[in-house]
Amino acid sequence: MGERQALACLRRLMPPPPPGEVWAGDDAAVVQLPASSGLLLLASDCLVVGLDADLRLTTLADLGWKAMAVNLSDIAAMGGRPLHAVVSVVGLNVQQLEELYSGLLSAASHYSCPVVGGDLSSGREGVVNVAVTGWVDGPPVLRSGARPGDAIWVTGLLGAAAAGLRLLQAQRQEAPAELVLAHARPRAALAEGQVARRSGASAMIDVSDGLAADLEKLAESSGVGFDLDEERLPVAPGATLDEALGGGDDYVLVFTARPDKDMHAAFRATGLAPPYRVGSCTPELSQRTLGGRAFVAPGWEHPL
Repeated sequence: MGERQALACLRRLMPPPPPGEVWAGDDAAVVQLPASSGLLLLASDCLVVGLDADLRLTTLADLGWKAMAVNLSDIAAMGGRPLHAVVSVVGLNVQQLEELYSGLLSAASHYSCPVVGGDLSSGREGVVNVAVTGWVDGPPVLRSGARPGDAIWVTGLLGAAAAGLRLLQAQRQEAPAELVLAHARPRAALAEGQVARRSGASAMIDVSDGLAADLEKLAESSGVGFDLDEERLPVAPGATLDEALGGGDDYVLVFTARPDKDMHAAFRATGLAPPYRVGSCTPELSQRTLGGRAFVAPGWEHPL
């Protein structure tokens, strides 16, 4: 099938736009921005079949969900809420597109971030690129705001996705469903990011490459060091400490805040599970310690 037939297929799958907006079918999507003094957020991420997803272990529908979720996680890390998404796909036929979009549109519906357009192209590799817009009704939380003495918080369990991938690769039929799901269909912590921002988070980042690696990015941007408390790290059941520190793909949020901020109360007040306090920022820029012991931050880095 040609591109026109493929686009027609996708337009049938996508919900209709609200009055006054134009989604798929024109040169650009036309969307209405909220009438407020907030700021527009833009994020984009690219997933490659065989590198970011092994289709022997998960499905194209899972890849579609993940492609949307990882972008929404970037919006969450700013303390924002999502608005719209555009999707570009390379190297998939129409049947594969339908499977991909079943997961992608499921995530879009779940997180109220409609897909409003995109592009298709042929190629040797399967590639999915999602770009999303978001909105924040005040200053966003950046990576650069942490200060010495700030507490370090994590919004969820760590290492589940890495443990799920390990068990899938080992063909463990008894692999816990929650670990497999954490790898195949990660969750974007949008509500948690918004509460953290409103409650005084000074810096924030999502855990995509591993807690230690992403916290190191935050520390470098803020000009601080950090010391993690090994006993307080929320290691997911079935995961190892190494997977919690460096496994990646968790897409929980790690954020900092002044030590007098009661984040437990702030999260509970909105019905969210409270975050975990896992360490502190330090004035020594080069400090990277776990329980006072120096360690090299493990984590994922894309080969180029």
